[in-house]
Amino acid sequence: MKETRQITCIRCPMGCLLTVELTDGAVTKVEGNLCRRGEEYAKMECVHPTRMLTTTVRVSNGAPLPVRSREPLPKDAVFHCMEVLKGVVVTAPVAAGSVIVADICGTGVDMIASTSA
Repeated sequence: MKETRQITCIRCPMGCLLTVELTDGAVTKVEGNLCRRGEEYAKMECVHPTRMLTTTVRVSNGAPLPVRSREPLPKDAVFHCMEVLKGVVVTAPVAAGSVIVADICGTGVDMIASTSA
């Protein structure tokens, strides 16, 4: 089955409008990219989209703690991860880079503290 999608590349400030052709779920052609990163982005976005997750968790004895995923998460897992993080409460002190939730939602990605608290 052949499919055509149009997406905007977010890998650089150019914001190229990409036309991506897929055949049986595999990227077969990418047009509109002004750099190599656009082709790489199109292949990833159409086959296995991922996103970085940044948010905050509660601190029992202080202000909310900014946290982020150590690496991009599968896009379809982001909302489930947010639900899990709503229930997380940590106790200060917490060092920047500390693992707050290991392997969140079975994704293999750790949520880490962005700053110290």
